[in-house]
Amino acid sequence: MSIEHAQEEELNGRGEGEAVTMAASALRSYAVAPGVRLNVRSGPGTGYALVRVLPVGARVTIFCQRPGTTVTGPYGTTNIWDNIDDGEYVSDAYVHTGSDGYVRPRCG
Repeated sequence: MSIEHAQEEELNGRGEGEAVTMAASALRSYAVAPGVRLNVRSGPGTGYALVRVLPVGARVTIFCQRPGTTVTGPYGTTNIWDNIDDGEYVSDAYVHTGSDGYVRPRCG
């Protein structure tokens, strides 16, 4: 089931204003590790092209997560990659989510 389909099912039957509020509240931003300029990749791994670099103090919104290259960073060792925009991924090892596991749905 795609993320959009799951969200549609969850919001089905609600008023439009309530549906928009629920969808917006499901997303939140997470801090990138202090002092880190974080590489953003085109896919879930270090072998993917570098798209851009986030500045020190950046925050990211995680839309979905998927497994990829294992990376060690300030928040441990993980193979979880966070999708922060269309075709943009960062290693979860550098994002303070407060969890060692998935905090968002898996990317479809």
